[in-house]
Amino acid sequence: MGDPHQLFDDTSSGQGRGFPARPPPPGAGYASPPQAFLSEPMSNFAVAYGSSLASQGKEIVDKNDWEVQYQQDTPVAPRFDINAPDLYIPAMAFITYILVAGLALGTQDRFSPDALGLQASSALAWLIVEVLAILLSLYLVTVNTDLTTIDLLAFSGYKYVGMIGGVVTGLLFGKVGYYLVLSWCCVAIFVFTIRTLRLKILSEAAAEGVLVRGARNQLRMYLTMAIAAVQPLSMYWLTFHLVR
Repeated sequence: MGDPHQLFDDTSSGQGRGFPARPPPPGAGYASPPQAFLSEPMSNFAVAYGSSLASQGKEIVDKNDWEVQYQQDTPVAPRFDINAPDLYIPAMAFITYILVAGLALGTQDRFSPDALGLQASSALAWLIVEVLAILLSLYLVTVNTDLTTIDLLAFSGYKYVGMIGGVVTGLLFGKVGYYLVLSWCCVAIFVFTIRTLRLKILSEAAAEGVLVRGARNQLRMYLTMAIAAVQPLSMYWLTFHLVR
């Protein structure tokens, strides 16, 4: 007999008064908890959430991309666009690097006008050879880009800022500080070079066919990676002998 204080019969189990018990559907007794957890609504929610994250990430990248602004097919001047390459920072960094190299040689009793001149000429020669090699590589790969020699000089000269930081830290804290700071600067210039040249070297890919674009894009990406990898190598080669 039911509870006299109960107002309604409990029919959720299909066994209330006047309703016969319904048999369970086939296979209902064999459902496992993982199968119930990975149900279709949960899967749809996961897919929708992943798509939302991907779209938000793409929006953030698009808003913060390092693309130079143009005005009437002409790049905006560096004083109006922070992403535009200029020679002021590379030129000042190159001169400061020579002065810091002379200071490092002086603290090690190795300073002489000839040694300082050799340091300056080797750094300048390395920069010229690097820019010429990039121009030759772009010509051999048949990349039509708006990169100029001045742009390549600017991009190749930014690494002297990191070189200065590494040498100064090495003079103050020894080789441990030198390797830590130089490693961080090498990673930064590597990422900067890839993100900057990727937009320039792959700019004409949209106007080509699918087959041509796929083959050339792979070669252009290899070229971009090679140019970026040269920057840390040259940073180490031009500074490791200044810290002892």
